[in-house]
Amino acid sequence: MMVGSVVAVSHVQHPSEPSPFPNIGRTYSRERRVRLGDVTPKGRLRLDAVARYLQDIATDDALDGKYDDPHGWVVRRTEMWVHHFPKYLDDLKLTTWCGGVGSHWAERRTRIEIVGGGEPVAIEAAALWVRVDLQTLKPLQLSERFRELIGVSAAGRKVSARLLVGRDVPDSAEADAHFSQPLRFTDFDAVGHLNNAVYWEPLEEYLALHRHRRAPLHATVEHHRSVEPGAKLTVAVHELGTRTVLHVCDGDETASYVQVVTE
Repeated sequence: MMVGSVVAVSHVQHPSEPSPFPNIGRTYSRERRVRLGDVTPKGRLRLDAVARYLQDIATDDALDGKYDDPHGWVVRRTEMWVHHFPKYLDDLKLTTWCGGVGSHWAERRTRIEIVGGGEPVAIEAAALWVRVDLQTLKPLQLSERFRELIGVSAAGRKVSARLLVGRDVPDSAEADAHFSQPLRFTDFDAVGHLNNAVYWEPLEEYLALHRHRRAPLHATVEHHRSVEPGAKLTVAVHELGTRTVLHVCDGDETASYVQVVTE
């Protein structure tokens, strides 16, 4: 699955909490079990594994629904509202639908529930995907067929592809901490870009050192540019009260901003 590149978009404010589950319109569900490679040493489902789950159900839904160019999308922003973390061997039900549209992009909502857990929804997510030409990576308008297919569940809701997390973050030189993010051959996907899930790994590194920062939490990754093999990533940590922002740089250029907010 391809990762976000810089895309020119218009400005419509996006919400700070997930839109409601649709009562009508297309939804798509799959079940999966939390496996050993998805969890921390304490058995908590990791956020990078959740991001991988989101990629997988997005692909499955696009293929099942016969969407236009099912692989011709790049992720711009992903948000996760973690109410409580699933654990090792939990059986999960993932349900996805379209939560809103723009001119060249659509927002995919996904709800993750623990099967038989007796708890409310564990995790809700919103991923903003931009439709692109696979040859040029330039944005393409959403087709009328796509809008008709997902329009009922989207309920006419408009969403923004504007990047917001890094707007009021201090310079990296003023960061509270710094660390490097080594990249491996296995971090790159079939099109040679850093996989979406890997962008969540710096946050897991941070959470490992700050065990008091746990659910409920709201985490966001915003992509500024694609990361290619050979990149050297550094992470600047900005502690801003209940909000922590990780500024991920590839050399002198911003690769992504990662934000976590806890109560």
